[in-house]
Formats: sequence, structure tokens, C-alpha cells
Amino acid sequence: MPYGEVDRVAKLVPMELHITIEKALSTTPELNELYDQKADIKKLIDTAIALEGMPRHASTHAAGVVITKDPLTHYLPLYKASDGPVTTQFPMGTVEELGLLKMDLLGLRTLTVISDAVRMIRENTGTELDIGMIPIDHQPTYEMLGRGEATGVFQLESSGMKAILRDLKPGVFGDIVALVALYRPGPLQSGMVTDFIKNKHGISKTKYLHPKLEPILKDTYGVILYQEQVMRISSDLAGFSLGEADLLRRAMGKKKPEIIAGLRSQFVEGAGKNGVNESIAGEIFDLMEKFAGYGFNKSHSAAYALVTYQTAYLKKNYPVEFMAAILTSVKDNTDKLSSYIEESRRMNIEVLPPDVNESGESFTVAGDKIRFGLAAVKNVGLGAVEAIIRARRQEGQFASFADFCRRMDTRVVNRRVLESLIKCGAFDSLGDRRAQLMGAVDAGLGLAQQSQRDRANGQMSLLDLMDESESVSVSLTLPEVEEFPKEEMLAMEKETLGLYISGHPLAAYRGVLNRLATVTTAELAELPDDSEVVLGGLISGIKKVSTRKGDAMAILTVEDLTGTVEVVVYPRPYQKNLLVIRADEVVLIKGRAKENSEEKKIIADELSSLDVYLGGELHLKIDSLQSQLLDHVKMVLSNFQGDAPVYLHFVQEKKVIKAGAEFHVDLSGPVVARLEEMMGHARVKVKRIAEEESLKTTPADTILHEPVVPQDGLEQPHVSRRKAGTSAAEFFSILEL
Repeated sequence: MPYGEVDRVAKLVPMELHITIEKALSTTPELNELYDQKADIKKLIDTAIALEGMPRHASTHAAGVVITKDPLTHYLPLYKASDGPVTTQFPMGTVEELGLLKMDLLGLRTLTVISDAVRMIRENTGTELDIGMIPIDHQPTYEMLGRGEATGVFQLESSGMKAILRDLKPGVFGDIVALVALYRPGPLQSGMVTDFIKNKHGISKTKYLHPKLEPILKDTYGVILYQEQVMRISSDLAGFSLGEADLLRRAMGKKKPEIIAGLRSQFVEGAGKNGVNESIAGEIFDLMEKFAGYGFNKSHSAAYALVTYQTAYLKKNYPVEFMAAILTSVKDNTDKLSSYIEESRRMNIEVLPPDVNESGESFTVAGDKIRFGLAAVKNVGLGAVEAIIRARRQEGQFASFADFCRRMDTRVVNRRVLESLIKCGAFDSLGDRRAQLMGAVDAGLGLAQQSQRDRANGQMSLLDLMDESESVSVSLTLPEVEEFPKEEMLAMEKETLGLYISGHPLAAYRGVLNRLATVTTAELAELPDDSEVVLGGLISGIKKVSTRKGDAMAILTVEDLTGTVEVVVYPRPYQKNLLVIRADEVVLIKGRAKENSEEKKIIADELSSLDVYLGGELHLKIDSLQSQLLDHVKMVLSNFQGDAPVYLHFVQEKKVIKAGAEFHVDLSGPVVARLEEMMGHARVKVKRIAEEESLKTTPADTILHEPVVPQDGLEQPHVSRRKAGTSAAEFFSILEL
């Protein structure tokens, strides 16, 4: 069978835990239909059923290490794969039954984040922070967590955890220890989390079945949360030895009824000897058995909670250094980068584009801002990054684009590197426009090659002969061209960095997205399969496909402020929403989250333009007040009446006129497309105004210009407001399209 056909059948099996092929056939009509109708697929599935459950390979625990006093071969057989480590042939359970010590050695990316943050704090502020000695009772840190501001905080980043944080409002370190233990499927489904929160805040009165339980369960507000609590109850109330208590803990945790039944009578009998009523002892044992399956190792939870608190403390007290460190840790993951950059902006920390004079290899702190690292720029390899930093250290900062080219080796910094650095804005601080530099790439490479030849021949340039105090510099003549449009510059940043830095096409929609969307792309992975979602974003890619019946459908790539997601639009919603399925359209999607190949997708039920939820202004550029185009413009405007004001920019007269109310338009309709067909795309501009902006009042200020005589029905000369000290010409240039 062709690989594509096998892959298509495999993808019809739902991505569920413990799914079987038999269950997949009963729950997936399309798979069952193929099984009944196609002989080759029936044979494939029957073969798979026969093989199902058999060991596929010798698996290896990612971090498990077995430690023995004598050589391992004295205790168990070993196995060596051709390209892997030596492993035990016995599974984990058998290794434990033999009494061998098995340990998991885990690495945490967060420890590197903390280390990097501490280093940046030292370099940026001169403070030698000992992360092991920070105060554990810093209330502003707990208040930050209580507001759910936990993005970037170890173990607390998920939307579900943030919701619990807002309800719980942790106030002491023990609350964070408990949180780490509580946020797991068992406690969440059993109601333990709700009981814990209600008891903590006094909504429910904490009750103890016996007074001896209070000192054991007081820290967890009467909830049996930790495995150690099960052991201590067994020891304090029933007189179990620590070995017997540990045996009970393991039996309850792994739900071994035969062992539990034997220990129950021992517990009740021992409790009775300690003055505990037999029926009460039975209730306590049942309660332990109920919650022991969810019990968490407290020492594990406390260790993780300490790392959690340390990251929270750094975020609260050293936000710039912490966010720079965490951005560095995910520099190869574009979606996570987008999410953390958005969080930085929420914290009023500006993330600056790469800069040849300031950037290091990774993210660095620049005052109260964060500077993008050069290694994050596509097509700029590590060799080029090292060459740029080395040149800066040896001869100081680059004075100009020409100076940069003179000092670079074209074998390392070639055309692709140079163009990528220009596109991402790495030369912006040198004062030249990106469009000028793109036009001077050939000249820059020529200068670099000439300087390289001179150095190879041992020739000294005039610069080498001058004292450091004398100002002599090499220069290039840059072409006199206008800067690229803002949209094109943003597209260049996306091309070279994988995301937008100096702005975002969705920036004006931030408020309405917060109000209408129920989820971001970063939060999708946490949702249960088939959850209903509302997501807003920009359509950055469209793949049109056909079903086997020939019906048209589409697979969209949708980007929001935190990342991207694939959206599947089946034939019926595709036909219904055809007008808004366009590249660069900002849409609101209602649908269901579906897990496929370990990634969440959205199956769209409905799409609508997000523009209808925003205010806006329509700006039209017209050559002069006498233009014959005005009559046609008036006709189009009057056919699509609405609430959005229209501004006419007359180039020759340098005047801006606001059209009368009868010419205001409905921007959710096709008016923009009609005007673009008639006037050209460059002469039609929609300025979207988020709800927050439209509610602001504009202070009375200076009139831009004297009212002009309107053209036949285009009334109400535009009285623009501007900041004090701004000339009319300057203001016009800002409004100019």
C-alpha cells in the first residue's frame, strides 16, 4: 500500500489515551466505512489488530538510572542497542521488586533561566543576588501570583493553573507546595482543589474526623494531599512502623486491593489501642484510601515549589532580566517567543529588534528594555554573529553601514546575512532607512571585498595611520529612496525573525480580542479534545483543497498575538464564510479544538471579520479638489452608508476634509474593495480604532488649517486636532497615505 494511504488511515484513529483499534472502528464512522468497503484497508486493519499490544521495541526510560552495590550483571540481564545506552532487560516493576535502587535524573530548562537571570542582574545592576537566600515571604510576589500573572513562572503557566491561582490567592510558601501537588487530573476531578480553596478562605469549615488528624492535615486545610500524610496518619494513629506505613502508601497509590485489605484490619486494631473509635478508624482508613491514589510526594512538590517561587520572585523584582532569560531559553520556538514577547509588552517591557551595536548572541538587557539576539535572525549563522561581536569588541561600535562592511569578512557576512540584518532592523540605530540600505547591498559587499583584499595584501589604509582621536571614516553613497511602507517592514521582520517586533497587524485589535476570544493559540494545547473555542487572529496562510466528492474546503494558518494554529474549514462553513477567507484578513473563529498528531487544531464552524467589532476611519488620497474622481467616490460612499467617518486627503492643496455624515460608510461591507478597484490599493487606507481608543476624548487643541470650501455635497471641513507645537505640515505628513 502507498505510504500516503496508510498514513491517512492511521490519522483516522483518534489520539486518545488507551485507544484500541476496535474502539476506533466503533467511534469513527469514516474508518469503519473504509474497513467495510475496501479489502486492502480491511486487511491492513486486521493485521494491525493481530499485532496490537505486542512489544514494538525495547524501550528506554529517558532519565531512569539503576544503581547497585556490585556489577549490574550480578542482579539482572542487560541489553545493548546498536545506537543506545546499556539498559536492563527487566521492566521497571521487576527492578523495584528485586530491591534495586532506581533514580530519575531530570534536567530543568528553568534552572538555566534562573542562572541566566542572576547573571544578567549582576551585569545590569551590579547586584550579586544569591537565589538561595531570597526572602520566602515576599508578599508582592504572592500578590502577583494571586492575580494570575504567572506567564513564565515554573509550573504555573497554564490557563487552568492561573485560574486556580486567582481563586486560591496563595499567601505562604506552603500554598505553592500544595498547588504543585493539586494541579493533576486526580485531585482536579475528585473535588480536592475546590475543598482546599474553600477551607483555606473559610468558606467551608475545616473538619477533622479525629483531633489527632489536625496537626497532620492543618497545613493542607484538612485535605489529605501528600503521601507523607498517609504515612504519618498510619504511624501516629495506628502505630505503624515507618516501613509498614510506606508499604500502605505504595499499596494505596498503586491500588493493590489484596495488600490494602490485609492492612486495614491492622490499622483499625492499632488505632483502637491508641484510643480511636473503631468506626472512626474505619472512616479514616477509607478516606486515606480514597485520596492516597491522588497523593503526591511532598518532598518532590516542595523542591518544585521552591523553583516556582524563585522564578516568581525574579519576575516580580527583576522583570527585565527575567524575561530576557526566559526569551533566550525558547529562542528556537517561535510560538513560545511570541507568547513571551506579548507578556513582556503587557508588563510594559519593550522588546527591541536586533542591533549590530547592542545585541549579543541571545537576548540581552538594554536599560529597561530587552534587545533581540543576533542568533535569532534567519540566515545569520553563529559564525557571522561571532564575527560581528568580535569586531565590536576589538575596534568599538560600528559608526555607519560602510564602517560595518569595511570591518566584515564576506566569507562570513555575505549577501544573505547582510540583507537579513537590514530587513530585521539591525542597522536602524545607525540612522539610515532600510530601503536605502537594501539599495546599497552591492556597494557594501564591494567595499567589504576591497577591504578584505587590502588586509590580505598587508596594505595599511588611511584609517590605520590616523590617531584614534582623529575623525576619519569611510563612507558609501546611499540611494535617495523613500522608506518601505510600515506593512512591508513588518513583513520583513516576520520573514527574518519569525515574528513581528516593531509592531503587529493585530495591535489595534488587542482590546477586542481580550473581550471576545475565549482562548489564545498558546492556551489551545491545554484544552480537552472537542472543547468549544472562540479565537481571533490573522489569516497568514490559505491552502485550498477538495474532498473526495470534489467539494472545496480550506486549511488556514491563523496567527494571534501568542502564536499560530491550523484551522480546518470544511465545505459547508467554507462556502458560508467565503468572503472573509482571504490572506491577511483578521477574523474571529468559532469552532472546536481537535487533537491530531499531538497538535491541537481548530475545526471551524463559523468565521467573521473582526473589523465589524472595531471602530474605524476610511482615508482616501485624491490628487486635488478639482479631480473628476470625486463624483465616482461620492457615488460609492453613498451606496455603503454606515458609521465610519471618511477623510479625503487632497495632495496638491495639502488639505484634509472630513466628509459629511451622509457619506460615512459601513466598513464591514465591500466598500473598501470597490474603492481599491477604482482608485488603486495605495490610495485607500482603513485606520482601525480599538474600543479603548475610540472611547478616549481628544483635548481641544490647535486647528490644523482653515476650513475649505466643500465640493458638491462633501461637507464638514475636517477640523483635526494635534499636539501643541506640531506644525500643520508635519501633521499632514502623518495623515498622508
